[in-house]
Amino acid sequence: MNSFFQQLLPKEKKFFTYFEKSSEILVEISKLLNELVTTSSKERRAELIRQIEKTEHDGDEVAHQIFNELSSTFITPFDREDIHALTSAIDDIIDFIHGASKRIELYKVEECTPAIVKLSELIVKSSEQLQRAIKELRNMKKVHQMREALVLINSYENHADDVFDSALAALFEEEKDAIKLIKMKEVLAALETATDKCEDAANVIESILVKSA
Repeated sequence: MNSFFQQLLPKEKKFFTYFEKSSEILVEISKLLNELVTTSSKERRAELIRQIEKTEHDGDEVAHQIFNELSSTFITPFDREDIHALTSAIDDIIDFIHGASKRIELYKVEECTPAIVKLSELIVKSSEQLQRAIKELRNMKKVHQMREALVLINSYENHADDVFDSALAALFEEEKDAIKLIKMKEVLAALETATDKCEDAANVIESILVKSA
């Protein structure tokens, strides 16, 4: 039934629907990650890792739909390069969130540090602001609110850099177990990179705004 209604949508309108779905998935997976790094229940943690895995697959499916639509659509609502770049950036955020959860699982990280928790919170905030901006792409009537969201994403990314740098410095200063140090560094790096990718997505949206002005 969903496929039938998608057929009725004008080609150029489908992209907005896909992007809105993609941003919805992004917020969902970011919140799952935040719960993963804050829960003390092993059972709940295992369940959350499975949910993150499934949600990552859902994100991949929407990205594939956008790329397929892009290859078969002559008229697009904004530049094809921007559609491709925004899709890739959102997909990258989801992938790095998934990657962080896999590292937590594979490395058997029993207790997440305050830095890991803080980075996951910043990812949630960035994802919510991306969703806020993406919802307005359809009409472009609230450009001020869109730019406000993009500025917030940039500030969250800067904050994430500070958290990552401080956590890494403390890790090298205090952690004597080289294997544990490497494990924690990889988890932190995956989370910090996810915030970088949020900023990449924000930059694409800013490019779309400039071109449509």
